[in-house]
Amino acid sequence: MEEAGWAEGAAQPSRGKFQLTKKGEMDMIILDIVRLLVAIALALVAGKLISKLRLPAILGWLIVGMILGPHAVGLLSNDILNAGWFEVIESILECTVGLMIGTELLWNQMKKAGKQIVVTTITESLGTFLVVSIVFGIIFWVTDVPIYLAFMFGGIALATAPAPSLSIVTDMKTAGPVTSTLIPMAALDDLVGALVFFSVIAFVAANISSQEIPLFMMILLIFFPVLLGAVTGFVTGKLMQRAYRSHAPLRNSLIVLIGMLLLSSAIALVLNYRVLPTPILNFMLLGMGFSTMFANLISQEQLGEIMKVMHPVIGFALIVAILNLGAPLDYHLIFGAGIYTAVYIISRAIGKYSGAYVGAALTHAPATVKKYLGFTLLPHSGVSLVFTGIAVSVLQGPAPECAQIIQGTIAAAAVINEVIAVFIAKKGFEWAGELNKAVEKKIE
Repeated sequence: MEEAGWAEGAAQPSRGKFQLTKKGEMDMIILDIVRLLVAIALALVAGKLISKLRLPAILGWLIVGMILGPHAVGLLSNDILNAGWFEVIESILECTVGLMIGTELLWNQMKKAGKQIVVTTITESLGTFLVVSIVFGIIFWVTDVPIYLAFMFGGIALATAPAPSLSIVTDMKTAGPVTSTLIPMAALDDLVGALVFFSVIAFVAANISSQEIPLFMMILLIFFPVLLGAVTGFVTGKLMQRAYRSHAPLRNSLIVLIGMLLLSSAIALVLNYRVLPTPILNFMLLGMGFSTMFANLISQEQLGEIMKVMHPVIGFALIVAILNLGAPLDYHLIFGAGIYTAVYIISRAIGKYSGAYVGAALTHAPATVKKYLGFTLLPHSGVSLVFTGIAVSVLQGPAPECAQIIQGTIAAAAVINEVIAVFIAKKGFEWAGELNKAVEKKIE
């Protein structure tokens, strides 16, 4: 089955044991790097062309990723996506994207909106889980499919890919209540999603499979990247305080930031590929913990100067992250999508929107947050494929037919939803009246 075969490979993305290439041919590595640079250049061009149509550039990046990926042209082949050097680069860039989230989690500001963000994240996550689980529970009860599969769908549905929405924030210069709520939620959403998913998968595994999910693996995946980032971020913040008092404050601050960011990534890479039994660390959460800590230890002025310089770097990191998101997606699955895929996409969207609406209403958030935040939370693909891979590994032995259902459904949904979600997320910001507001603020 085409869907199943793709999902099994893509659900366990380029996160195999890190090893230096055995080919040992530097010319092949150089050629692959050139191919990657060509892909980035084409993505940039496509993004510019898409922007001319008043659509988010990410749509161009995503489409280019799919076209150049192994299922189409093959410029971004599996050899590149699975190469050790690419895994290193991608991990560092994911950590860099985390800067965009963490630097918005300022304690003084979070004290004002912290309750709203936490409550809305919980209601949005649990709302998604309940809606998807109930809908599939009814369908599976009628069709005589094991009910526990419905809860696994619910757990996978929680996964949100923050990079697409964050790229829209950057590309279209959004600013306002929806934007300021979304950015910190992007961090918390991953934590809550991982917690719920691993709770479900651990319960299912304990009851139907001999393969248990160790508790320490769950803790490592959810909390360790944030903790590691916070520790290195604390050191970074202290060094930045000294750098700001030096004769070249901005230059020295950037040297500290880049050096410590690379050190944090290096530590995580060694742990991920040399120490842990399987690579599970989330580098975006690492970057989030890292940047949250140093951002709260330095002045607003220093932070503003640093992030002004880092903005193009974060933009580049987002492009590569989206290319890596789009390349494994097989566009052929769009034509083979079945009823389960449609039900999954629709029920997940309803759960995300209604959960965000309820949370915003409970915390008396602005009307635009209640009405439009849910639309910005629909991007999905990356983490969902990781979760799918874990679910398949648990089900493959005791319930291969259930594994096949999850594989085919999520594989097709990852492709279809990611394209649709970009349009809807952009519309959410537009309806909220937040497009180009960041530019207007600067002018004022």
